[in-house]
Order: sequence, then C-alpha cells, then structure tokens
Amino acid sequence: MSISPVDVFANRLRIYARRRRAEKLRARAMAQPFSGHSAARLLLVSQPERIPQSQIFPFHHYAKDLKRLYGAEVRESDTWQVLAGAEQRAKGASVVAFQTPFDIPDAELTQLVDRLRTDNPDARLVYLDWFAPTDLRNAERMDPLVDLYVKKHLLKDRSAYGQVTRGDTNLTDYFNRRFNIDEPEQCFAIPDGFMDKLILGPSFATAPGILPALTGRRPTSAGRNIDLHARFAVGGTPWYQAMRGEAEAALAGLSDLTIAQGEGVPLPRFMVEMRASKIGFSPFGYGEVCWRDYEAVMAGAVLLKPDMSHIETAPDIFVPWETYVPIAWDLSDFHDTVHRVAADAPLREKIAAQAFDTLHDWLNSEQFARSMAPLFS
Repeated sequence: MSISPVDVFANRLRIYARRRRAEKLRARAMAQPFSGHSAARLLLVSQPERIPQSQIFPFHHYAKDLKRLYGAEVRESDTWQVLAGAEQRAKGASVVAFQTPFDIPDAELTQLVDRLRTDNPDARLVYLDWFAPTDLRNAERMDPLVDLYVKKHLLKDRSAYGQVTRGDTNLTDYFNRRFNIDEPEQCFAIPDGFMDKLILGPSFATAPGILPALTGRRPTSAGRNIDLHARFAVGGTPWYQAMRGEAEAALAGLSDLTIAQGEGVPLPRFMVEMRASKIGFSPFGYGEVCWRDYEAVMAGAVLLKPDMSHIETAPDIFVPWETYVPIAWDLSDFHDTVHRVAADAPLREKIAAQAFDTLHDWLNSEQFARSMAPLFS
C-alpha cells in the first residue's frame, strides 16, 4: 500500500485552509455587535471544539441565505466566556441558539441560561445538542428552559424515547446485552409536549473540513488500490471496546483483500488512504453517526456500516444499497458483503456517486437555511 507524501502534504494544506476559514468566520462573528437594522438577530453561543463547531459552521457558511429568507444577522459568543461572566459584544438577540458541555452541572446550566436571558430578554432560546448518542437525556431539564431543541440525528421511532435501556443509550443496551456486560439500567424521561420542540439538524456534513469538499466535484473511481479502509479506535468503555474489538477481529477473515487498518494515522494521511479505497468501513462510535461516514463519501469510497434503518438524519445518506451498504449489527454478513462489494465495480460506482450527489445537492442548496425556519418563526 503506497501513499504519496506529496498527496498527504497537499491534503494537510487543504485541511489547514478549511480550518482557518472557519476560525476567521467565528472570530468575525464574535467581534461585532448586532447592527440594529435586521428583522432577526441570531446569537450562537458555542464551544470551540471540532465536534460542536460542525453544528455551528453552517450558520456562517449560509449566512446570506439566512439573511435573505429571514432577515437574520448572525453573531457568536463563546459558551465558556459567557459562563465566566465576560462582557459580550452581541446583545439583544431575537434568537439565542446555545451549546453546553456534555456533562454540564445543573448549577452551571442555570447560570448560563440566566445570563443569556439577561443579555437577550426577548429572545427565543434554542438548545443545540451536538452530542454523539441518539438519546434525549437532556429533555427533562431542558424542557422548561428552551423553546426549541436541535438534535443532529434522531430515532425514527419516537416511541423508543423514554424507554428503559441497559446503560444510557440504545447502543449500550444492544451491545451490553450482546456481550453480557452488566451496566445499570437507565431511563430518560420525555416531558409531555417536548417532541413538539424537537428539530432535526444536519450532522457532520456541515463541518468546516467536510462541507467544502462535498460542494465541489465528485471524486473519480480510478486509482483505488485499497479494497477496504478500516482504521478505527478500539479502546474505550466496556461495551464500546467489545463492539469495536469484534469489528477489528472480523478483519482477520479478509486476508485475500488489501486492507488499511490500525490506529494513530493523522487525518491528512487518513483521507489520502480513503481516497484510494474502494470501501470505507465505519463501525458505530458512541453514537451511530460518525465522522468517517462523511469522510468516506467525500473521498468517493462506498460507505459500509451497521444497519441505520432506525436513524433519521438530514441529508439522508443511509438509504440501503443506494447511498451506503448496510451490514448486520452482529457482523454475521460482514465477510460476504465486503467480498460482494469489492468485486462489483459498477455497484460501487453507483452507490458512491449517489451518496456524494445526495450531500452535494443538499449542501449546494438553501436546504440548511430552510431547515432552520422554526428558529425564526
């Protein structure tokens, strides 16, 4: 498996340029107050880390659409600075969409919301849930605080919420039971009416390092000398380690194929490898939707993933045998499916093209801005 150092270096420059553009847009939005001349004033209160910013970046990227459709100006503040009591430039928002740490204590959450209401007394409050799991663990405590709740992906069967699970999520429940892992049961209550506040937002497709590639030209199928790209971490909590360990062990039965596997490869090389791969294997993470789902599509590889028929996401790249290849959660059909796809070039080209085009067309439209209409209604 030969990877060109020149290609890796060029990819490093592209990744750096995309990150710097996002950082500049964020800094500009944090440096200005509202003009006072707009019909709507949206304040994003965000965390600077990579995953949370994938949810924030599209508000800046599609700022012209938001202005045209809703008359909205977009500004940003930092969650940590607001909690620290720092003076904010943008006040008097009509909509405040805010993020919090995954495990924010109740006292800090109350402090944050009180500060937001003080600075923006007439604003609708919107919670931006950037977390990986599909659960709604924050529903009960957020319900009295917010008007809307944006989630990156949801269970299609809404009745599955509010049910008892072994561990915190539907994934922990399945894999704890599959591997006989004893973890306390959990149940997150869903208040009456909360589902009416729920909005489906985009997932990693709108990340600064992914969106620009998906709005450009579709990768070709030529030059793919890696049959299966399967680099993923294995260590973690007991259920996660058991799940990922089983996925890693399944690779041993594919000795006739060229496989990129193992951990610790920097992102620039990782993406060059993916661009040279026919198939990108993406096991579940702590949630169903993973970075590599979109990295595989943007690189033109066929996404191979445990069945996603229970998930609702937008734009939807989880249409079986149309935009991705599903496998059983227990990997019982893993070997047969990998061999089938690796041997069928026309099938790979069709699935990879349809997945890329689904994201390309959505991201090159005003669909993000239109999906955020409830914030401004």
